Amino acid sequence: MNNTASGWISGMIGVLIFSGSLPATRIAVADFDPLFLTVARATIAGLLALCLLLAFREKRPARSDLLPLAIVSLGVVIGFPLLTALALKHITSAHSIVFIGLLPLATAIFGVLRGGERPKPVFWFFSCVGSAIVAGFALFQEQAASSVGDLLMLAAVIVCGLGYAEGASLSRKLGGWQVISWALVLSLPVMLTLSIVAVPAAFPNLHSTSWLGLAYVSLFSMLIGFIFWYRGLALGGIAGVGQLQLLQPFFGLLLAAALLGEKVSLGMFAATLAVVACVAGAKKFAR
Repeated sequence: MNNTASGWISGMIGVLIFSGSLPATRIAVADFDPLFLTVARATIAGLLALCLLLAFREKRPARSDLLPLAIVSLGVVIGFPLLTALALKHITSAHSIVFIGLLPLATAIFGVLRGGERPKPVFWFFSCVGSAIVAGFALFQEQAASSVGDLLMLAAVIVCGLGYAEGASLSRKLGGWQVISWALVLSLPVMLTLSIVAVPAAFPNLHSTSWLGLAYVSLFSMLIGFIFWYRGLALGGIAGVGQLQLLQPFFGLLLAAALLGEKVSLGMFAATLAVVACVAGAKKFAR
């Protein structure tokens, strides 16, 4: 199996893991404050990442790598989790998930700006069409909408796209799991301090489902998913593999319907087929 194919497989595994992030966050914010949820998930993942780095005796990043790692940390460790948690106080997870369909376009743009990639012009056609399908799908969803929630999700997509592209470029040098691990460790002192300050006063009264949501976003969304995702972006190309995120809203909607009982339109299946075609087209012209 060549590196490109391996990258696309790793990317798909990452997308499947990330698909459960927003439904799990929606479950968790039922009991946890969004700020505490953000810092707690980063703290738990950061402690695990520190153990991994120590166990494998990883060499410290060079000084020149600190700024890119800080961008990764601000984008995917702090920015995206906090903004989505705040957004899910105003909108349903099913409504928020469709915004994730804009992530491939944001990732591709930052891949050009920060990663030096130059996809073929036809790639941008498939990317824009896929994003338009997802955006159009969002407009026709019969879900409770909120301008505040929508703006927060849009901001989350922008900072996440930057974090994805920056981390993927750095993964070619440091390795995929090393990048997310160092980014988590870099933010750990601040996240741990904030976790202690923001700890809820009534832990015993929290539902078990909220704890499960916190566990998922800490272990899978914050660490394991990124191991596969950054590896996929580094091997298969930021712009190309990033298009797999077009499928994430539909996986997430299925989970939202199954786990949360949120209404999902049957039109999602037709939209999914169209998006799959766009992903296939983008893959062909990504390099």
